[in-house]
Amino acid sequence: MKYLMLLRGDEAAWSAMPEPQREAAIAAYMQYNADLAEAGVLAGGAQLKPSFTATTLREVDGEVALTDGPYAETREHIGGFYVLEVPDLDTALSWARRCPALRGGSIEVRPLGTEPAELDDA
Repeated sequence: MKYLMLLRGDEAAWSAMPEPQREAAIAAYMQYNADLAEAGVLAGGAQLKPSFTATTLREVDGEVALTDGPYAETREHIGGFYVLEVPDLDTALSWARRCPALRGGSIEVRPLGTEPAELDDA
């Protein structure tokens, strides 16, 4: 089964982080990436550009409205994601607990649906 891990964090805190601390955080992510790959559970992932580069679309009165930046008014923004291929949720959560994003941020873990019927399994 595939699970999406959405990594959320405070972009301002990252920008204000001293360079040695930022380098240590990057090294922790590189090690985590290597661990995922070595275990054969990494099915995809990427770091995202800062939230101000986003464009949000929504329908307003039957018309598509575009907004620069993220829609959510929040301090935490999605900074990246991983797609894991693991047997079950417990295994996905085990990997999420090891992710460096937990230090100062949060991680949402959600199964990926591949069939229309799976979307109804809420």
